[in-house]
Amino acid sequence: MNQDQILRVGIVGTGWIAEKAAITLQGLALCQAYAVGSRTQEKAAAFAARWNIPKAYGSYDKLIADPDVDLVYVGTPHSHHYDVTRQALMAGKPCLVEKAFMANYWQAEAVVQLARQRQVFLAEAIWTRYQPVVAMVRELISSGRIGQPRLVTATLGYSMGNKPRIMRPDLCGGALLDLGVYALNFVRMFFPAPITSIDGHCVKSSTGMDLTNAITLTLADGVLANLQSSAACVGDNIGVIAGTEGNLIIDNINNPQRITLNGPDRTYVETLQVPQQITGYEYQFLSCRQALLDGLIEPPEMPHEETLYIMQLMDQLRQQWQVCYPMDKTNA
Repeated sequence: MNQDQILRVGIVGTGWIAEKAAITLQGLALCQAYAVGSRTQEKAAAFAARWNIPKAYGSYDKLIADPDVDLVYVGTPHSHHYDVTRQALMAGKPCLVEKAFMANYWQAEAVVQLARQRQVFLAEAIWTRYQPVVAMVRELISSGRIGQPRLVTATLGYSMGNKPRIMRPDLCGGALLDLGVYALNFVRMFFPAPITSIDGHCVKSSTGMDLTNAITLTLADGVLANLQSSAACVGDNIGVIAGTEGNLIIDNINNPQRITLNGPDRTYVETLQVPQQITGYEYQFLSCRQALLDGLIEPPEMPHEETLYIMQLMDQLRQQWQVCYPMDKTNA
């Protein structure tokens, strides 16, 4: 790629998250929704017509085989990430894979190793990692505005009813991979110290998936984190970073728009707004484009080792809760 070249993105999947990607790409000058792939030509054609996408393919194979696709965006359910990503990497196609990256750690490790062996770019699309708010919060912490951080709390909850992707084990259901992943990343992107202990509890669905969960992390730097995620209720979705001299309140850990800084005794100091967004997804696509220009095989905002670390944490929690997916047995 060169500096003026448009990044041509092939979108795998036609669900709501693929729609959000298409909307985002429409608003970017240096990235384009170039192709879409679905399991049927009808779905692909309808999606392409709706979002003005030049090419529509009735199979993932055909999209991956298109020589003009510069980046494959994998927007299928978690359960289908592994096969599509592996196929794309084998074809030498750079990949941006929606969160949760894979169903489990062994799948994640396998595709990361493949990307490294073949020197093909691979990234996890955990959109909060790429947003400008990350640098804003890090600066507030490092500047000492809240003193020494001691406690992190974060909640993310949506009332999702009986959606198949939440209820079905074969679709990697539950709240953890869909929502809890944001809470874990909320801690890790500001406090990268090793996690010395992890514990959790969950309430399960009739299908054995975690509908609501609570997680406690102890970090080597003395920070403790209490996290909750739920697919069964409307959460406040707020994140709080509490220090010895004040706190930061982030209005929505899923897509922060506002940071409130409070001083001692919770006295209000100031409110910081994040930059204007298209959807918030734009930063991950721009990061991928820059990484490809720089000849990297992973984005600096979400390195492979960090993706693997988060996947390992989620595996540990599911083992504690005895929440199992069919693909877990593949590594038995």
